[in-house]
Order: sequence, then structure tokens, then C-alpha cells
Amino acid sequence: MRTAVVLLNYNGLHWLRSFLPLVVERSPEADVAVIDNGSTEPGTLEWLKSEHPSVTVIALERNLGYAGGYQEGLRQLEGYDLAVLMNTDIEPLEGWLAPLTARFAK
Repeated sequence: MRTAVVLLNYNGLHWLRSFLPLVVERSPEADVAVIDNGSTEPGTLEWLKSEHPSVTVIALERNLGYAGGYQEGLRQLEGYDLAVLMNTDIEPLEGWLAPLTARFAK
């Protein structure tokens, strides 16, 4: 089952710096994607591309709100059987994803 862990970001570079490395490290069975919801703070997209080149970045031109940002970002993220939505201020535990994907594989 092809899985994406998807984070919606708006002006949260400080959260991405703190938690995105752990999301990537602790989600080896999935691709990680960040939807940037029209952030206005400088440096976010550049940091993502330089520090996390394996992360798919979807940059929205304007803030579409929480639901709208996810809807548009997920529309642009194709080819996945499962998308796990995660806030940017979450520290996932080791092995967190396997039990979730196992439930959907049944």
C-alpha cells in the first residue's frame, strides 16, 4: 500500500525544523509531503528543498484554510493508496505508522 504522510504548513518553519526530521526518520515505509498553505514567512520553501530533498513540497499560492489547504494539496498529490494527515507540531514515536497502515490493508 503506497502511503504518504502529509503535513499542512502555514508560517510554521519553527515547527518543521523541530519535528519534520523525526517524521521522515520514523516513517520509513511512507513518502512524506508538506503542503505549504501560502506561507508568508521567508525561507520555508528554501529550507525544505535544501534540508529535506526527499520530501515532496506542494506550494499553494495563498492560504486556503485548514480544510481547503489539505483538499487542494491532496488533489495535487497523486498515486497514493493512503494519505495520513499530520499536524506539523507532532513528534511521532518509533513504529507509529505500521499499525495504522495495517488496519487499512485488511
